[in-house]
This record gives sequence, structure tokens and C-alpha cells, in this order.
Amino acid sequence: MRFGRLSVLLASITWAAVLAQAPLQPDWAKLQDETMQHYQAVLRLDTRNPPGNEHIVAEYVKQVLEKEGIPAQILGSDVNRSNVVARLKGNGRKRPLLVMGHSDLVTVDESKWRFPAFSATRDGAYVYGRGTVDDKDNLTAALMTMLLLKRLNVPLDRDVIFLSESGEEGSSGVGIGYMVKEHFPEIDAEYCLAEGGGVVRIGGDVKYATVQTLEKIPRGIELVARGISGHGSVPLKTNAIVHLAGAVARVGEWRPEIRFNETTGTYFRKLAAISPPDVAKYYRDVLSTDPKLRKAADDWLFENEPRHSSMLRTSVSPNIFAGGYRSNVIPSEAKATLDVRALPDEDPAKFLAQVKQVVNDPAVEVRFTGQSGREAGPDARLDSEAYKALEAAALRVYNTGTLPTMSTGATDMSQLRTKGVQCFGIGPATDFEDPPKGFGAHSDQERLLESELHRFVRFNWDVVTALARPR
Repeated sequence: MRFGRLSVLLASITWAAVLAQAPLQPDWAKLQDETMQHYQAVLRLDTRNPPGNEHIVAEYVKQVLEKEGIPAQILGSDVNRSNVVARLKGNGRKRPLLVMGHSDLVTVDESKWRFPAFSATRDGAYVYGRGTVDDKDNLTAALMTMLLLKRLNVPLDRDVIFLSESGEEGSSGVGIGYMVKEHFPEIDAEYCLAEGGGVVRIGGDVKYATVQTLEKIPRGIELVARGISGHGSVPLKTNAIVHLAGAVARVGEWRPEIRFNETTGTYFRKLAAISPPDVAKYYRDVLSTDPKLRKAADDWLFENEPRHSSMLRTSVSPNIFAGGYRSNVIPSEAKATLDVRALPDEDPAKFLAQVKQVVNDPAVEVRFTGQSGREAGPDARLDSEAYKALEAAALRVYNTGTLPTMSTGATDMSQLRTKGVQCFGIGPATDFEDPPKGFGAHSDQERLLESELHRFVRFNWDVVTALARPR
């Protein structure tokens, strides 16, 4: 009898210990209205960059945090372009975790929007507005995670830091650049979660999740052609526009060599494993050491999946062409600007020399437009605690596998990676079909499904609590 009572007592103590360690789960259904309220509130704040005016989001976020008893501070080199930092203290057993989103947006051509770009209109289960998927979704999810950690009094093995940053869309000196230079101790962390990844839906079904573990580095290259000016009625062999057009055409036809890194190699191998056989063939062949197989796969990707083609190499896209001022005047100068997205280990000087070889015209000067505001950092580790937590959360929340990816675009995680922070890009589930229809990031009908906003908040919660709660 005594043994039986002891067994019951021990079992009760064990079960109590398990319950004490089990993560508290928010009432997700009840949180949907509050999440939508904050999401629409920040979407309705016009922070297009330029001019930015991110201070209006900073003030809103600070008020929300402090209402919950979370101290927040506004920091910035420009009062109109401020950042917000808040911290929930842990016991210090592990280094901090940083969750961040940027509050500025790309500009808007309002005449092309079905719904006003800053109305946050809800229609057909979607929310429409500039910033719905870049990046006020991440901002809202990070904010909600902070509020829930505080409300539920979640014990933490590490500090959780929240950052609402300004200037990501082309003027990062006022945002992450300023924070890294002037206030890095306030955001220094072992891991960072920000934009850059997502969950891919095709035909309404989730297919896989992506986590950005490194990114390309943006650089600009100018081609400047110079010749003799003259009357348009007398064509000249030295015509600057003709020389420039030839140079741009040669660059446009050129595809730099394919080079894989740990992230992109893993990405294409895993993508091949989950794709239909007719498409998986190209993902496998592009990894082949057989030059014929690789080239055929590369050609197919360039034609059918240009984003994947860009992931294989440093990419070059001629995006601006300027020259001449009257139809009857041969100009003495014409200029084109190339958008270069370099692999993280690309040597800028050597790549510039390659472009000069491709242009192959002494009448055309090839030069960088200026120093890049971003630098290359190391890949985030795929064997890290953070990446494993992201994989587990994707399985729990989305019932899908995870692929590490290299962004072809740039994010503000690059500045953190150079400081030793392991950064991972995440995002909500969006439809693969949306961007070609004009519903993606930077488009004229940017949108996100309401249900996927709520699911993304839960995903954030799962990852943060997995990384920050005591084990």
C-alpha cells in the first residue's frame, strides 16, 4: 500500500514537472481580431520610402508595447526615420534572439491599385495594401509574439529582442546601418529572424517552406559610351548610343558561370526530391558535373524559372538606358546601369574585369556606380539549433518540409551577418501564382490571405518559444 501511494505521488510530481515545462499555447482564435487590428493599423500608416516617415510606425509600435508593460525605446539619426527596440529579459543562459521587421515600403503608383494602397482593405479573405507581404507581415508577427510572451509570462533562457527598423528599401543607413554602428549592443544576438523566406502554396496547397540562410549582395555597374556628337542626318561610326546598345546586348546575352554554395546545393537537392519527375530532372541536372546536362538544365531554368536561374550565379540585369536629348542630334555620351546581384563570395574587382571582357569595346567605360551598402556574411548554419527549430515549426504549423534558400534580393540581415549574428529569413504562406498575376511584393495589388497572417503569427510563436524557453 505504501509503495502504491509512493508511486502515485511520484507520478503526480513527474506529471506536474511535465506540465510546468510544456509551452503555454495562446488562444489563437481569440487573437485573430487583435492581430488583424495591429496589421491593418500599421498598413494604413504611409511609410513609403522615400521619404519614409517611419516615425509614425515607431510611435504606434512603442505605444502598443508599453501598454503591455514592455519597455521600448525609439532610436535613430533622423527623428522622422526612427527605429524601435524592445527587450524581454531571460535568465541569460543563452545569447539573445532578435526578431525584426522593417517599417518602410517601396513607392506606389496609386492609379494602378484596385483598392487604395494604404487602406488595408479586406476583400475575399485577403488583405490588400502596400506592405502586406513586404514587410509589415513580419513586423506584425514579431510584435504579436512579444505581446504573447509578456502576457503569458513565459520563462526565457535568453533575451528576446524586438526591432522595428527603418530604411530597408534603399536607405539602410538610417535603419540597420545606424543600429549596427551606433547601438549594436542593443540588438546583438546569437540568432535573428527577419524577412526573406516563406511558405510556397500551389493551387491552394502548401508544398514547402523556405528559410533564407544567406543572400546576394547588390552592386551597380555603369556602362558609359562616348563618341563624337553631330547632326543626326549624318550617321557616324562613333555613335555612342550604337556602341552602348551593342554593349548592353552582349551583357544581356551573357550568363556568368554557375557556382553552388552549401545553401543553394541543399536547396536544389531537396527541391528535386519533392518535385514532380518532369521538373525534378532539371533541378538534379543543374547539379551535374556533366557540362551538357548542366547547360540544358540551366537553359530550361532561365526560360521557365528565372528566379532559380538567378540563384545559380551572380546575375546581371540592364535596367536603365539613357542617352540623347534631341532626335536630330547625335549625342556624345550614353549610359546604361546594370543591376548586379553578386554571390556572397564574388570578388568585385574580378567580376568587373569579366564584364569589361564581355563588353569588349574601348569606346565603352565599365565602372561601379559606388560602394555597396551591404557586405557579404557567412551562411547561417543548417545544423544550428535555430534552423532545426524552424524545420520543426514548419512541420507542426504547415505540415511541410523546409528548404534553405539564398535570396536573389537583398535584406538588412546582411549587416548583421557580418557582425556574427546567424540570420534566418522567414515569411507567411503565399500563392506561387500570385506574383505573375501582380499580387506579390512590390506589385500594384500586394496582398496576403488573412488565414495565412494568423498562421504566420503561430509559426513565429512556435519558433521563438522553441529557441527561448528553458528545456
